Amino acid sequence: MDLAENSLKTRLQAGEVLTGIWLSSASSLMAELAGRAGFDWCLIDGEHSPQSLPDMFPLLQALAATPTPAVVRIPAAEDWMVKQALDLGAHAVLVPLVHDADTARRMASAMRYPPDGHRGMGAAMARASGFGAVTSYVHQANRNACLIVQAESRAALDNIDEIAAIPGVDGVFIGPADLSADLGFVGQPEHPLVDAAIDHIIARTKAAGKFAGILTFNPDRIAKYRDMGVEFLGVGGDVAIMGKALRALALQAKG
Repeated sequence: MDLAENSLKTRLQAGEVLTGIWLSSASSLMAELAGRAGFDWCLIDGEHSPQSLPDMFPLLQALAATPTPAVVRIPAAEDWMVKQALDLGAHAVLVPLVHDADTARRMASAMRYPPDGHRGMGAAMARASGFGAVTSYVHQANRNACLIVQAESRAALDNIDEIAAIPGVDGVFIGPADLSADLGFVGQPEHPLVDAAIDHIIARTKAAGKFAGILTFNPDRIAKYRDMGVEFLGVGGDVAIMGKALRALALQAKG
């Protein structure tokens, strides 16, 4: 049995703008709901939410019952976290806090089996291979590997050309909140100087032939980021959306 093509990676590399949502609630029910809502991808967040890699398993199962591919953001740039996210069946892995080319290179290698990388051989036990049912998995997985590294610091801004040039880095994702804080504008992710930095990262990423990503919780920024050339466009999060709706309802109910 052959491994199915990673359509998320293919579409992003073709320049399509794909919109998605952050899943931080650690709820498989919310994951299935989001997966059936019409987004192009859903991201299970392991950095800023109460879910470890094993906790993500039921969310990945829930998303598998929907048309929507699953992206996993691991908590840190650790090889073993990449390995587990891939074995669990993530269509793409987002790595936070990638400040330099050396880290990007190590993550690209961790995403791939030898001879292209150093991903550990355990496919027969992995959900990604259908627990061994996809017998060609280890020979075909490298072509599907989709690595997105997160540029969210002054160092990443300074090193963006070297980061984006690394073979095996498929996309660069900008974290506006952390980037703005590191640039001296805490709590101001829409500051004009932050926008200028974002625009620079997007331009250099696309010049390297890679796709660019970003997340916003402000609906008024969606069109702006699309116009700036973002292809992997996060447009909200389950916890933020639910919290806003609940607060509005509570206020309305009190008159």
